[in-house]
Amino acid sequence: MSDTTIKQHLSDTIQRLSESATLAMARMARELKEQGKDVISLSLGEPDFDTPDFIKDAAKQAIEDNFTHYPPVNGYTEVREAISRKFKRDNNLDYTADQIVVSTGAKQAIANVVLAIVSSGEEVILPAPYWVSYSELVKMANGEVVTIPTTIETDFKITPEQLEAAITPKTRMMIFSSPCNPSGTVYTYEELQQLAAVIERHPGLYVVSDEIYELINFSGQHASLGAFSSIYDQVITVNGVSKAFAMTGWRLGYLGAPLWIAKACAKMQGQFTSAPSGISQKAAEAAVNAPTSSVDYMKEEFLKRRDMVLDLLNAIPGIQTNIPEGAFYIFPDVTAFLGKSDGERTINSPSDLCMYLLEKYHIALVSGEAFGDDRCIRISYAASMETLREACKRIHEGLINLH
Repeated sequence: MSDTTIKQHLSDTIQRLSESATLAMARMARELKEQGKDVISLSLGEPDFDTPDFIKDAAKQAIEDNFTHYPPVNGYTEVREAISRKFKRDNNLDYTADQIVVSTGAKQAIANVVLAIVSSGEEVILPAPYWVSYSELVKMANGEVVTIPTTIETDFKITPEQLEAAITPKTRMMIFSSPCNPSGTVYTYEELQQLAAVIERHPGLYVVSDEIYELINFSGQHASLGAFSSIYDQVITVNGVSKAFAMTGWRLGYLGAPLWIAKACAKMQGQFTSAPSGISQKAAEAAVNAPTSSVDYMKEEFLKRRDMVLDLLNAIPGIQTNIPEGAFYIFPDVTAFLGKSDGERTINSPSDLCMYLLEKYHIALVSGEAFGDDRCIRISYAASMETLREACKRIHEGLINLH
């Protein structure tokens, strides 16, 4: 055996990337559980419901029908046609089957778009707070992140003026979600219309509209940015079945885009994963073909949980909340606790606060810093009412012990 020490070498790309903060917190929570600690984890964005039976039945039938071979890279034609009908039915979006690419989760769909469009040094606008992976995907493309800050007082929404001011000759893309992860913010039709007027003035700007939480919307009708005809050719609509249909483990997302972008994304996907599982595709076909009312029971339960958690959080002196109109997150402002101490440690950031609550009170949350906001923390209420009550009790106890 050679005495030569093998030198470990990692690429510049992987060294630029951060570990997903949500997955990191989930990992730390698991490690504490393995040590016998009673940990409550509200760190992951995963519904606690099971996949509906009619979707499972479709998957079983797909196995019987031998959908077990390589599918087309962009997805089975009948699945893309079903998604096309769903876009028209629910979102007033006209995407033909050729304009749709089915991917291994909405995350891959977004990655395909970023890697297909953004070149080195080009800027990507991210309204903050934003989902943790957006900034890392921009780094993969060697792009530059431009953040537009928002506050809890404005429901974490950007204004048309802010968007206009952020656009430069180097701007290539904006990525945003509505309903938003992590804030639960939902943009109204009128608010999107005002943003569309800005986007229209910049034809070289492309916008990824992440609508994965579309059906978990407590404010009424969901509005899609791509439905504004003036910017149809500039918008890529990303969606999937993970959240609304409790299908996180099926790994199935999709996008609708101008044809040239869809072809570029299929080309990119063909060199990474090729198509997602045929079984998952046929399950997703059943999901998108179903009336949205088939999963209303989940939304109704999430609303009850949201209201209860808001009531419990608002009883804690110093914590500041708004009313999130979608998804299953609350994103409270915790700046009142920064600089305080429990006598052993000083809380200097939301990250410090999350580690304090995890280590001393065994409650796993995620720092807003991971989402581009250094004032807040994210609480997922995708858990039972009983679990959420106990979690809020621990949060309350931990925060009132800071002085």
